[in-house]
Amino acid sequence: MAIWLTENSKIIVQGMTGGEGTKHTRRMLASGARVVGGVNARKAGTTHEGLPVFGTVKEAMEQTGADVSVVFVPPAFTKDAVKEAIDAEIPLVVVITEGVPVHDSTEFWAYAVAKGNKTRIIGPNCPGIASPGASNAGIIPADITTAGRIGLVSKSGTLTYQLMYELRDFGFSTAVGIGGDPVIGTTHIDALQAFQEDPATDAIVMIGEIGGDAEERAAAYIEQHVSKPVVAYVAGFTAPEGKTMGHAGAIVSGSAGTAQAKKEALEKVGVRVGKTPSETARLMREIMQAR
Repeated sequence: MAIWLTENSKIIVQGMTGGEGTKHTRRMLASGARVVGGVNARKAGTTHEGLPVFGTVKEAMEQTGADVSVVFVPPAFTKDAVKEAIDAEIPLVVVITEGVPVHDSTEFWAYAVAKGNKTRIIGPNCPGIASPGASNAGIIPADITTAGRIGLVSKSGTLTYQLMYELRDFGFSTAVGIGGDPVIGTTHIDALQAFQEDPATDAIVMIGEIGGDAEERAAAYIEQHVSKPVVAYVAGFTAPEGKTMGHAGAIVSGSAGTAQAKKEALEKVGVRVGKTPSETARLMREIMQAR
């Protein structure tokens, strides 16, 4: 009833004993997610928030059967943490950390590929993944929406939350925040493919932003492979030309990468594109009401 994260997922938290790790471990547990332990080599053998702390991801997996890791470690240590998870062949790693050097992200992404792509990476610099009513891995609020049949993939954390809230009356199968950095482990296309194949997802909301060509490539993929209705929003319609914007991946080159260019590419393949998040929610509401 979801993609990548289900009610059976067993989650460990790398960096659970730190401030952010502690706070969001509590929130994940409160939401009903099956968090089964943490990883901190210096605190191995202790407990934290009532959960065992292990020295390595491999040990945590062997002891708990964990199949998801959420990474809350400082940027300087994120590369090693993710590579450790890849070495342990955990199926899913959700990298919440912001400010990871692009070179490091490139290195651990390439490392995963070289190891046979046995580990899916979501992030870095992302809110994580939530399957409402089933599980929650990351920092997405658990109480802003309900379980339903819409899939959501988004570069923006805050817009993820807004669309989940505005469409809470219909609900979501899974919401995936992929992050806005130039190099990320999971793309719009990866999520679109998974939602297309998921029998519990009827329609898809895709949130992009100015910069790069990810949305144009997603449009080409939708044209060839996605039969379910897709509604999109591209953040940055009002961005002043030539100004550097907040997300690291929002680099505009001439007309390429602008919100208008992305909107046109998506509409050309039949995707309905809202000019605001609320209009995007309205377009999806129309689709769901007509089903």
